[in-house]
Amino acid sequence: MIAWEAHVDDYLRLRRQLGFTLVWDEHLLGQFTTHLNAAGARLLTTTAMIDWAGLPRPDGGAGASRAAVRMRAVRSFAAYMHALDPAHEVPPAAVFSHQTRRTTPYIYTPGEITGLLEAAGRLRRYERSRIFPVVFGLLAATGMRVGELLALDADEVDLDAGIITVSRGKSRDPRLVPVHATTAATLTEYAARRADRTAQSAAFFIDHRGRRLSRCNTQYAFERAREAAGLTAGGARPRMHDLRHTFAVTTLLGWYREGADVAGLLPRLSTYLGHSNPANTYWYLTTVPELLAHAARMLNIAQQTTREART
Repeated sequence: MIAWEAHVDDYLRLRRQLGFTLVWDEHLLGQFTTHLNAAGARLLTTTAMIDWAGLPRPDGGAGASRAAVRMRAVRSFAAYMHALDPAHEVPPAAVFSHQTRRTTPYIYTPGEITGLLEAAGRLRRYERSRIFPVVFGLLAATGMRVGELLALDADEVDLDAGIITVSRGKSRDPRLVPVHATTAATLTEYAARRADRTAQSAAFFIDHRGRRLSRCNTQYAFERAREAAGLTAGGARPRMHDLRHTFAVTTLLGWYREGADVAGLLPRLSTYLGHSNPANTYWYLTTVPELLAHAARMLNIAQQTTREART
């Protein structure tokens, strides 16, 4: 019987040397190799991969999105195996095609962010008025993910150096997030108040009982502040995550307006935001008309320069 597990290990090792994490792919390929071993398969066939990818969940649920994710993982592995032995088949790319739809981001204006923080400062009970202006302000100032912020431990916030270490980010790789002096000053004030209470956890952001601030309570506080700030008028429902979108878009717009080398700076923004795939950063170029116009203008200039160099 072919040693599918060994081939998967070699494939993952190769891809990770190129910078990919592939945590979920490893999980899926573990299931796939179990399926192959049970079937006694000696070659990868398109039929076998389609059958496996389309299997329903144990609870009976299924869907194009789930099948597309599973097929994407095994197709990449199949391409690797095909390179070793052409007898292994590689399924067509369009099988279980699923168009991922991103939620259109809400881009806050500076005034709306100020209003949100002021509303958070008026929240009642459980010291919310002291905690959540700092939480929402840090999201707006750094573009961190909500989960990353809530997972911060006190020893990961170096207020003297003005550096936050994000060790439990989405990409699994730790990164350093420098903060502005004004942001560090606000965090220092919060840390002093935090030190007055006995924390029951190592968390930097804690609730009134000294426990790590929960996502549920943070979402509740955000919704109350959002409503009080009038950000729900006209059917709008800005999310906490939109503070991250706003940070990215505002940064890009600032670079374009300054005439900076945006193409050269984009990898820095990608690293700062913790994007494992630069395509996730380039996506922001299409989120607002002004950014798209700037990107199109720079592309036209580059194409014109290339044409002139050839003539």
